[in-house]
Amino acid sequence: MLDERAKTLLKALVERYIADGQPVGSRTLSRASGLDLSPATIRNVMADLEDLGLIASPHTSAGRIPTARGYRLFVDTMLTAQPRDLGSADQPQIHPDQPQRVIASAAQLLSNLSSFVGVVTAPRKVSVFHHIEFLRLSERRVLVILVTPEGDVQNRVILTAQDYTQSQLQEASNFLTAQYAGLSIEQVRERLKSEVDALRGEIAALMQAAVLAGSEADDSQEQVVISGERNLLTVQDFSSDMGSLRKLFDLFEQKTQLMRLLDVSSRAEGVRIYIGGESRVVPFEELSVVSAPYEVNGQIVGTLGVIGPTRMAYDRMIQIVDITSRLVTNALSTK
Repeated sequence: MLDERAKTLLKALVERYIADGQPVGSRTLSRASGLDLSPATIRNVMADLEDLGLIASPHTSAGRIPTARGYRLFVDTMLTAQPRDLGSADQPQIHPDQPQRVIASAAQLLSNLSSFVGVVTAPRKVSVFHHIEFLRLSERRVLVILVTPEGDVQNRVILTAQDYTQSQLQEASNFLTAQYAGLSIEQVRERLKSEVDALRGEIAALMQAAVLAGSEADDSQEQVVISGERNLLTVQDFSSDMGSLRKLFDLFEQKTQLMRLLDVSSRAEGVRIYIGGESRVVPFEELSVVSAPYEVNGQIVGTLGVIGPTRMAYDRMIQIVDITSRLVTNALSTK
């Protein structure tokens, strides 16, 4: 626990470092904090903050910089900015259009406004059951056929815990089609949580396998649109370390890690912030991700965000990500 004096000094140090990019010394901190403290007192408080792992001393510099842990405390307890509209001069626009163009425009908008990297997952195409069919291929190998109301067909081969006869599979197909037709994968998954105990064992197992197959089909359709990777070449925190830059560009090439991170973000409402290596999906101490989900007609279908250095203006990034999320939601939702 920090007392108010330590919190004020840490807040001033983080804000000064974000603004200037230079280690903050006790004299600068005294002016920035507005506290009437002696240089010796400030140095003592800074030593305590360093012992707590909230700030660090780079090389032989007399100044201090925030650590990822320090940024996290700052964002969680000291950031006063709430998601709101940007100033009129920066007010962005995304016009309703084809979904793919909206997503590309959103990624570019995030990059332009933040001067970092904008990332957006394309809307997931929600799988809806119209008809479910199970066909026995061989012992414990079953073909699951999912047919949507539009006539799209998804096939998946699953391995079952027991061997089923074709008549058992047909009975399960008839029952599950009657019970779950017209529901989305997510709705079926939620219903199964409460109904699985009441269903006969073999039918419950087949339905869970079908849901898993449908979820995998959804995931395979998802794409990530990235804009502004080259912006990182001009970021002071990265430009002097080509090794870090190379790893970052490898990350953008792979995209799989980004999709996993953004998928986690889509399960929570509002803006999420990952600092340093917190996400474990993007394990770079120098990198932060600010993300938020967006909706289509009230359903969360994707995520967008900004990727940049830990030394970023978090209050502004929150505003940029929040308003872009709302713009994409409005552009893709039917009026």
